[in-house]
Amino acid sequence: MTDRSDDYERTVPFAKVALDQIKAFRQSAAPRNYEIWYHYATGYNPALNRTINERLAKFGTLSTADLEQIHSDFFAPTRVGQQIDSIGGRVVGTLDQIMGVLEAAVGSTTRHSESLADASQQLGHAADGASIRRILGGLVRTVQAMEDSNRALEERLTASKEEINKLQRSLEEVRSESLTDPLTTLANRKCFDDALSRMVEHAHLRDEPLSLILTDIDHFKRFNDTYGHLTGDQVLRLVALSVKQNVKGQDLAARYGGEEFAVLLPDTTLRAATTVADYIRRAVMGKELMKRSTREILGRVTISCGVATLRAGDTMQSLIERTDTCLYAAKHAGRNRVICETDPEVSPATEMQIA
Repeated sequence: MTDRSDDYERTVPFAKVALDQIKAFRQSAAPRNYEIWYHYATGYNPALNRTINERLAKFGTLSTADLEQIHSDFFAPTRVGQQIDSIGGRVVGTLDQIMGVLEAAVGSTTRHSESLADASQQLGHAADGASIRRILGGLVRTVQAMEDSNRALEERLTASKEEINKLQRSLEEVRSESLTDPLTTLANRKCFDDALSRMVEHAHLRDEPLSLILTDIDHFKRFNDTYGHLTGDQVLRLVALSVKQNVKGQDLAARYGGEEFAVLLPDTTLRAATTVADYIRRAVMGKELMKRSTREILGRVTISCGVATLRAGDTMQSLIERTDTCLYAAKHAGRNRVICETDPEVSPATEMQIA
């Protein structure tokens, strides 16, 4: 009883803080949001608290997109690990069953072999037709038992194979979920970072071009504040769809964070990547936003884009920073435009300012 009382006294204040935060920001009291604010209240995860505090200092609130991103970054990996552990346990259980079936089959085969050897020996000493018929009858029964045993073994192994295939599909789904942003269905930041690391190494080794596009939704906070987070989510999906429709092959489109998106373009020059970025910009601008609940036309969304290409000696970080400088220049120049690293708007002063 003492342990329960201590646990109650320790955890209830955290729960109260979590609910107070949800009320203060008028957020949905969904389990995901409660989990974020509860862990925030405990202070046990400094990185989580630092991320939340930075977003609050910058925007004054956390949007639905922010909450999804935070949950994906800090809690989804744990979920994935638990799911993988669970599937791994089921795989081990299935393999144990298969080993049991095989051991039983080996034992059965040994017994049948002994029966056949015994029958062969008896036939060698059979003196009359009745004895031979009796021995042959035993052989028939032994063969029938072997067929039944083999049939049962085949059925068990087939069932086990189907179970393992099912578990393999489950693992693929878990892996896909761990690399996918749930709101936009684009690749998430983890997937982007992993892909960029591989592509940078590959481009340096093969001396092939690699271009990066970073996009940011113009005045996204105004959409959220004016029309609500559900409309903000709709804006994110709209932009994600436009990005997805303009990439192909080995290109990778990802939600970079919040209202930012990234596109990796292997074997693509700066000029070609700038063209892709402008296609995406025009596709977004060409879509009219409608509030689903009222059918009210809310206008059009625009994005700003920065484009850069890998240089000799570049790292992941240097390529991202240079592309981000171009994005900053695009927003500084009036938004709804594409700026690449060779454009006059990207000056040394701009680079110093963004740094």
